[in-house]
Amino acid sequence: MTLTASFERCRRLNARHGRSYYLATLLLPEWKRRHVHALYGFARYVDDLVDAFGEGTGRAGALEDAAARVSACLAGEPVDDPVLPAFAHTVRSFGIERRDIDAFLRSMRADLTVSRYETYEDLLEYMEGSAAAIGLMMLPVLETVPGAEREARGPARELGRAFQLTNFLRDVAEDLRRGRVYLPRRDLRAFGVAEEDLSRPRASGALRRLVEFESERARAHYRRALDGVELLAPSSRPCIRAAHELYGGILDEIAAAGHDVLAARARVPRRRRAAIFARHLVAASAAGRAERRVPVTEGPR
Repeated sequence: MTLTASFERCRRLNARHGRSYYLATLLLPEWKRRHVHALYGFARYVDDLVDAFGEGTGRAGALEDAAARVSACLAGEPVDDPVLPAFAHTVRSFGIERRDIDAFLRSMRADLTVSRYETYEDLLEYMEGSAAAIGLMMLPVLETVPGAEREARGPARELGRAFQLTNFLRDVAEDLRRGRVYLPRRDLRAFGVAEEDLSRPRASGALRRLVEFESERARAHYRRALDGVELLAPSSRPCIRAAHELYGGILDEIAAAGHDVLAARARVPRRRRAAIFARHLVAASAAGRAERRVPVTEGPR
């Protein structure tokens, strides 16, 4: 697997499984885009490993094998893998911290044994690795304005949490078929929702009220994430604003369906996705041109 082929595999994974986010990445300069695809491809690849083997020891073995290949590839050893060459190249190129990679792998290990979360705080701890860590890995690729690296970490984590909580709400039925419930048990009890209610063809009134409550939590994460957009390099801002709108649009569709997440999977209509993309395309093009016009200063002779 050549490096070019590995980046292409990651791009295809993003295009196939993360359509909204992939559309937003098209607003990035091309040189940034492939590295974002590499990070997405890595996360999707490992997550799929956890799900591909169903129940049993096969999942744990596959995940540990993948973790060993990650370590080997990051150490510069050749690995026979379709995704890791691009991922390792991106990690080395941008100095992505190993602790964020390890945090992600810890959350993937948790998926092998933990299928329910008692409180929202417990769920946040899981999302610290599965979502917030991805946001932190993206940050060096997106770049910040000078001196804002530390300040931008908080909003990056918030955006990862917002995206994942949105996915959890959209995918309640799908996750249940995989044996997982990401709605906290304490919240289920507080709203009078039994777990068997999640397998019905339509959401009960109690479940709709619970989904509305959790949607407001997700929107709070989105609001806190917005604080970080201006801390990013100008050429990355249109992408993140578009991703913010596209994923936030899923919550809008859930609300439009009366917060019934069982009857149908919420999707942002194609026309709205295209409008969001077009709205940010002009700003993305202008920012890209401005970066290319930065003069190169000569050093002392």
